[in-house]
Amino acid sequence: MAAAIVRGLGSTLSRNLREIRVHLCQTSAASQGAREFVEQHYVSLKRANPEFPILIRECSGVQARVWARYDHGKEQSVSVENLSADQVAASLQSLVQSKP
Repeated sequence: MAAAIVRGLGSTLSRNLREIRVHLCQTSAASQGAREFVEQHYVSLKRANPEFPILIRECSGVQARVWARYDHGKEQSVSVENLSADQVAASLQSLVQSKP
């Protein structure tokens, strides 16, 4: 399912967004889905959007979140703690489709 969502996003990221950041912990069980999402789908997202900033921020003990920065510096985030990679992809899709 996550692969289908990532393919669906394709090169549309820059239409609504200016940047995506994924914050996660390298070791916590709560960040497992975020880590799996990054391991499985970062490369395909980056290939489809080579000029678009997709940042991965790892920090011990941090809450897993996906941040989206829109025009004029507006930002939204969603917690992805204890979610699967598929659920992380769905969260990213909702951020991409939303308007702040």
